[in-house]
Amino acid sequence: MNIQEYFRRISYNEPHKDADLQTLTAIFQHHIQAIPFENLSMHCGETIELDLQSIYNKIVRKKRGGWCLESNYLLFWALQELGYNICILGGNSYEPAERAYTAEMNHILMKVVIQGNSYIVDASFGGAYQMWQPLMLISGKDQPQVPGIFRFTEDNGTWYFEKVKRKHYIPEESDTPHFPDTPGLGNIRKIYRFTLEPRHIDDFQELNTFLQVSPDNILQKKSICSLQTTEGLLALVGWTLTEMKYNYTEDTDLVHITTLTDEEVEKTLKDKFNIVLENKLVP
Repeated sequence: MNIQEYFRRISYNEPHKDADLQTLTAIFQHHIQAIPFENLSMHCGETIELDLQSIYNKIVRKKRGGWCLESNYLLFWALQELGYNICILGGNSYEPAERAYTAEMNHILMKVVIQGNSYIVDASFGGAYQMWQPLMLISGKDQPQVPGIFRFTEDNGTWYFEKVKRKHYIPEESDTPHFPDTPGLGNIRKIYRFTLEPRHIDDFQELNTFLQVSPDNILQKKSICSLQTTEGLLALVGWTLTEMKYNYTEDTDLVHITTLTDEEVEKTLKDKFNIVLENKLVP
């Protein structure tokens, strides 16, 4: 495993002498625009192994993406190699349908400390709730980024991560921008909660296995591939391709939705996500 090879994979070729915030932000942005959040292995009959060598081979050498456990663990390795003060944390994602956070830890994120300041780094939540740069770990402060306004709130040692939603304008549906439906939450979307207890990758092995065999979780029910672009995001869920442009007009994101055929799914993965699968995908 070679850090230069990882840099080539994410098209990063700037100097990286110092483990500073500027370098962290640049690497982070290259990572999220090159490595899709995807669970396609599960829908191609492949097993997802949670060890660094397997993840490195899959994402760096085979130019695939990965889900949070893979993509964030690869970034953790890279930042550690560069000398960052970094640790792994575990999160519980918010389930809008249940109006509750999951009981079990089901997300991996990282905390990086630079010159006494703590930042949350999460390159693999995917979709419209993906941060575009590291966020300072500070309670109650709005942190605006291109995708929207993010904020953390802390309560008795538990941290909550949320985003202020913008309206969506979908030309195919109507001329009126509307908020994506989340009943009873107004324009705040809860994303996940976490504590600052340091974790080890082994703490997620059981989760990695469970998500691949449990029929009830969303990753089993849907084939997902999403990638951040310079303007917004691309997401292929099943046969549905969503292309989003952030802040197309004030406080409104432009959303295009297309339904693909089986043949177009494969072509779209190659053309838009730069993914060529070894095994047959069943969307």
